[in-house]
Formats: sequence, C-alpha cells, structure tokens
Amino acid sequence: MISQAQFEKEIEIIISNAVREDVGEGDHSSLACIPENARGRAKLLVKDNGIIAGVDFAKMVFNIIDPELKVETLIEDGGEVKKWDVVFYVEGYSQSILKAERIVLNGMQRMSAIATKTKEFVHKLEGTKTKILDTRKTTPGIRALEKWAVKIGGGENHRFGLFDMIMLKDNHIDFAGGITSAIEKTKQYLKENNLALKIVVEARDMEEVKEILSCDGIYRILIDNFNYEETRAAVELIDHRVLTESSGGITLETVRKFAECGVDYVSSGALTHSISNMDLSLKAV
Repeated sequence: MISQAQFEKEIEIIISNAVREDVGEGDHSSLACIPENARGRAKLLVKDNGIIAGVDFAKMVFNIIDPELKVETLIEDGGEVKKWDVVFYVEGYSQSILKAERIVLNGMQRMSAIATKTKEFVHKLEGTKTKILDTRKTTPGIRALEKWAVKIGGGENHRFGLFDMIMLKDNHIDFAGGITSAIEKTKQYLKENNLALKIVVEARDMEEVKEILSCDGIYRILIDNFNYEETRAAVELIDHRVLTESSGGITLETVRKFAECGVDYVSSGALTHSISNMDLSLKAV
C-alpha cells in the first residue's frame, strides 16, 4: 500500500484540481454581490441516514481555500447520522465559505455514501474472520477519497493502483503463457528491479489453485467467481498456506455466505461503483 505521505499528497492533488475545475478565475457570483470583508457562518446539514465521511477532507478544503476559516465539528468521520443532523459549523469570510461549498459537498456526499455502504458490508461480516476489501473500480481522479471513505466505513483498502502490488489476473496469466510462467517471470522481474511487492494470483478453477500452491512466494490467492461449494473446497485445499480472497459479483446478499466458506477477505467493487450520494447541504446560519 502507499504511504500516508503519498496518500495525503493524492488528497491535496484532488483538492487542487477541484479548485481549478470549479473556481477557475474566480467565483464571480460571490464577487458580484458579497463584500470582500463580509463574514458569515454555515452548517453542514444531513438529509439522509447513514455514516458521515469527509469531515477531515472538508477541513483540508477550507484550509486550502482560506486558512482563516474556522470549523466547529459536532460529528466526526465514521459517526452515524440521521436526517437533519448538523455535522459541523464553518465560520469566516462569506466569499471563502461559498468558494469551498461545492467542493466540500461533492466530496462528502460521495464519501459518506461509500462509508455507509461499507458499514453495511462490515455488519454482514460480524462474527466471521473475513474482512471486506475495496477494488480499483473507482471514479477517475478521486480514488484516494473513495478509498479513504472505505476505511472510515470499517473496510480495508486493496492495492491503491497498479504500482503497489502484483496482481496476476486472468489476462496476465493468459498473455504470459500460464500461471507458473507468469509467477516465475514476476519473481524474476521483482528481483532484477529490487522491488518488494506482494504477489496475488487469481484462480479460475481448482486446478489453477493447485498450480498456484505449487509455486513459492505467493501472498494471496484470489478465488474468482467460485460458487460457495467451490470456495469452501478451495479454502480447505489452501489450508492457510497463503491468504485467500473471494471476488466476482459479491453483493450484500451474498457476502456472508462467502465469508462462512472461510476466506480471509472478500473484495467488492460495489463499495465504490454502485452507490448513490448521501444528500448533504451547506446552509448559511
């Protein structure tokens, strides 16, 4: 996984790009009718039930827009919220609050929806050893925000991108000439380039599970699109020699059954690609 410093840099890039995209040469609506020295106060109002996420993100946005903006936090990231709850108040120059408004809301609405969905998966897994993982099926340009939201919701992050973990999936295996060939070439590549990356290999059937197990240096086997019976058999065969992960169309309705097969992890793109934003507003008070 990427370092905390790298992660924070990604967030800064997201905010910088959002300011460029939204503010451009200036917020002419505010500049036209609000005096430069006018001060105001606004509240972050919740219009849905769920898990709030993005409070710390909002603070970063406010600080970048105007370091003099002050935030009074009532509900922290990860807190349960209900309709009409107030998450925080922000106070300072009115133009600065308005300049930050849409960036804050866009980020928090999506992050809160992802955290809420993740928490639902976490609840489904209670009492099992299985943990929920996100995927790379994220919105282009804001992956760090979405993965941050998964963590807030109680899930765990998979690799951040193509650069921080080796994942040999079906196409890699087929293009490389098979599982053993792909693994051996990968280990040689890591050695030649002095890289210490974990290796995850996808298995499409039990024969591929057996072939992966015959190779050394594997961190986790991705048990992809197996049914429950096949998953249980694969977990029994692997017998804790490497970590296990189920994937492939896993939903809230099926995640518990896969966990009960004994896998260490379940990954689901639904955490990030199939959610509806939480309804939030920033209202002047």
